[in-house]
Amino acid sequence: MNSLTLPVVHPSFQRLKKNAGSLHLTAAGLILTHAITHFEKSNYDFFYTGCLIFIAVDISILAIAARHVLTELPRVNLLFRAIEFLFFMGIATELFFREQWINSIIHFIFSLSYIYLFYCEKMVVVGERICIHHTGIDIPCLPTCHFLNWATIARLESSYSDLTIDTTSRKTYHFKLLHNLQFEELDQIHEFCRHYLGKSR
Repeated sequence: MNSLTLPVVHPSFQRLKKNAGSLHLTAAGLILTHAITHFEKSNYDFFYTGCLIFIAVDISILAIAARHVLTELPRVNLLFRAIEFLFFMGIATELFFREQWINSIIHFIFSLSYIYLFYCEKMVVVGERICIHHTGIDIPCLPTCHFLNWATIARLESSYSDLTIDTTSRKTYHFKLLHNLQFEELDQIHEFCRHYLGKSR
């Protein structure tokens, strides 16, 4: 038996995709607010402030006018998430050297939040699938995927459109498949069950 990889619809992953645009708008709003506070100073740096305004407007346009790009081209979403992290980290560093400790810490927390979002959204790109191996089953979760070895699996129930895993610790994982299984794939899952669980399903 070969390993089997099945794309699934995971609620946590779907919520993260759905909220990607609003999270970008939040980042744009925070960056624009920082730019406005710079603009109000008599000795503001024109180039620095202009860059802040440009990137805030750019992110806003992407989040509003090209929302489908964020879901259809997830790597573009990751690029903008990385830019947001770098901007917040840069702002935190600048405020730190100006000895504005509280504002620096707040922006540093923002930067950590956005690098965490980057990590989670990267997991969405590569991890929204179940992989059934001879050693066990990889299941998608945030922030990291979980691995269940066969000794911890009490039952594996499969149909053409759904998959349910019960563990010996009484946890249940239910997944809706992105595409209906082919007969050969369903038969392969049953073969795994027969071999490792001693049952056909």
